[in-house]
Amino acid sequence: KEDGQKKECKPQRIFFIVVNEFCERFSYYGMRAVLVLYFKYFLKWDDDFSTTIYHTFVALCYLTPILGAIIADSWLGKFKTIVYLSIVYAVGQVIMAVSAIHDITDGNKDGTPDNMTLHVALSMVGLLLIALGTGGIKPCVAAFGGDQFNEDQDKQRSTFFSIFYLSINAGSLLSTVITPILRAQKCGIHTQQQCYPLAFGVPAALMVVSLVIFIVGSGMYNKTAPTGNIMVKVFKCISFAIKNRYRNRSSKIPKREHWMDWAEEKYDKLLIAQVKMVLKVLFLYIPLPMFWALFDQQGSRWTLQATTMDGNFVSFLLSTVNPILILIMVPVVDFIIYPLISKCKLNFTPLRRMTVGMFLAALAFVAAALVQLQIDASLPDFPSSTEQQAKFINMVDRPIDITAGNYTFQLESNEDYYTYGRQFELKIDTGSPVLISLPDGTRNTLVILEEAGRIRNIKVSVKPEEGANAIRFFNGFGMVLNITVGEEGFGNIISKNMSTYVDVPQGTAEFLIKNAAGNQCVFSREFGFGSSYTFIIPPTFTLEENCGQHIKEVEDIKANSIHMAWQIPQYFLMTSGEVVFSVTGLEFSYSQAPSNMKAVLQAGWLLTVAVGNIIVLIVAEAATLPDQWAEYILFAALLVLVCIIFAIMAYFYTYIDPAKIEGNFANLEPEDEKKKNLEVAKKDMVENHNEKRRKSSNSSSDEEETSQTNF
Repeated sequence: KEDGQKKECKPQRIFFIVVNEFCERFSYYGMRAVLVLYFKYFLKWDDDFSTTIYHTFVALCYLTPILGAIIADSWLGKFKTIVYLSIVYAVGQVIMAVSAIHDITDGNKDGTPDNMTLHVALSMVGLLLIALGTGGIKPCVAAFGGDQFNEDQDKQRSTFFSIFYLSINAGSLLSTVITPILRAQKCGIHTQQQCYPLAFGVPAALMVVSLVIFIVGSGMYNKTAPTGNIMVKVFKCISFAIKNRYRNRSSKIPKREHWMDWAEEKYDKLLIAQVKMVLKVLFLYIPLPMFWALFDQQGSRWTLQATTMDGNFVSFLLSTVNPILILIMVPVVDFIIYPLISKCKLNFTPLRRMTVGMFLAALAFVAAALVQLQIDASLPDFPSSTEQQAKFINMVDRPIDITAGNYTFQLESNEDYYTYGRQFELKIDTGSPVLISLPDGTRNTLVILEEAGRIRNIKVSVKPEEGANAIRFFNGFGMVLNITVGEEGFGNIISKNMSTYVDVPQGTAEFLIKNAAGNQCVFSREFGFGSSYTFIIPPTFTLEENCGQHIKEVEDIKANSIHMAWQIPQYFLMTSGEVVFSVTGLEFSYSQAPSNMKAVLQAGWLLTVAVGNIIVLIVAEAATLPDQWAEYILFAALLVLVCIIFAIMAYFYTYIDPAKIEGNFANLEPEDEKKKNLEVAKKDMVENHNEKRRKSSNSSSDEEETSQTNF
């Protein structure tokens, strides 16, 4: 302040705040864009546990804003709270980046961390610090920006908030595009792997930049001192009303119109009226977490769904669909849809809009379930734990007759897997039956070599993940062959032996095949997403220009056949629901909140997001449904049920004008105030005296009488 007045707001200080918010949102959403993939593919957690930890983290991010608001308003002030918690935030991001460096515990240099416990511990500490930091500063930055304007600068303040929210969307959009690309890069000291350290490191660097930029503008800011947190005052008022009602629960005591009226002995009627308005809106918030339970699964379940589909997961970037659609649909809904509804003479109130938004989110999960059914139909049908699957590959230079279990066929080359029991008999031509035992619950490729009856068993791996293609070679040639593809190598494959699987990306792959004499040829093959092939090099193989024509391919697992574009309808429905639910909900909350309690309802709104993520944890763990599509339908059904309940609650809700209600209490007479204060003081004195009497039960009766007389 200068001369007791706020500094005039200058563009420079607003620049620092807006850039700070852009960098912080880039940091948060960039890290979150690859978080569930980091859990699954780096820490090797399954889908369910990855989803559980992801939603636990998001819930914490939306629980800590209450703590941040209390610290800022009651103790440190907004500026110091932002600085201190941003430091915590940045440290958490750095720890996350360090936790993703596989080389720090890879002592044997095989590409797999030797101490995964350390990586898990570091990542959990990092996420805890990030949740504390991002949640703690969330309610402070926007309010701090608003503090930079004088009371007569409403237009400038409105412009600031427009730019401020634009920076949030810009940071979110750019980070969800860039971070997955960074993750797709290869990095490492000993072995090259997907670069999670870079994917987490860039958001960490942006958070440090955010902090530095904010501190640089320190000398320009208006910094208001903490004046006491209104949320604390609200909690105390509610607590006193409950306690006072409990103390006066006798049927002889007259009842009051509202239970909050029991706080009148200590708090003024204006505050009580404001609390009533807040509680009325908070009651409507009770069903809302179910919407967020579905909405935030875009970053967990839907992301994992995309990894089993046909499409370049890095370049397609479905995670960007939501922010792009938001930027498109908000003006479309505001300037086209709502005016058209208004012209049709339909009373599309805010609460009705929110109901429609919840229903659209439920439809989005129905669409996700339909897509999942198609994905499941295209996935390999692996055997149960008491069965095995096997197919036969004929390496003999003539057709042979096969009797395997209950199946009989002439084999040139068999392309289908058959399911058998734990053991089955195999008869080749007129030879003696051979008892075959295969590992339980596995797929196997049985290669029949030159002499009838000699078999090589090749166990098939599980379906590749993230759209990679698992490729291996069986060397039926009479000498050692060395095979490489790009920078990856299959090593030297000796005759009658199989290489290990090597992950090959989508697109055209060129395999360089060499023998010990230095002769070589190139074998080219186009791959889709998520397939698995065994390439068999026959005894008749020659290292010539078209050597690929001699190589036999065995499709162990088919490629993903459902394209990622089929996810667009579910994203469109979810984004439509978000536009009419979230944007309208914020507007409704602001319009129904008292002038000094907008932050209280903002904290309540953020709390519904946290509770929604907790619901995901409860439902996902309690339901234990075997099929993912069934879980999607369960969530959709729960939201429809909640939507009906919310519609009934909304029907009985009466809209209010907070300014008008507050105006009725603004002109409270001084005599009434004095009378009320006297009553409160008298009540406190009586309570204190009664307490003293109980403590002095051993005193003489004369002393008690003297004490009463003095009182």
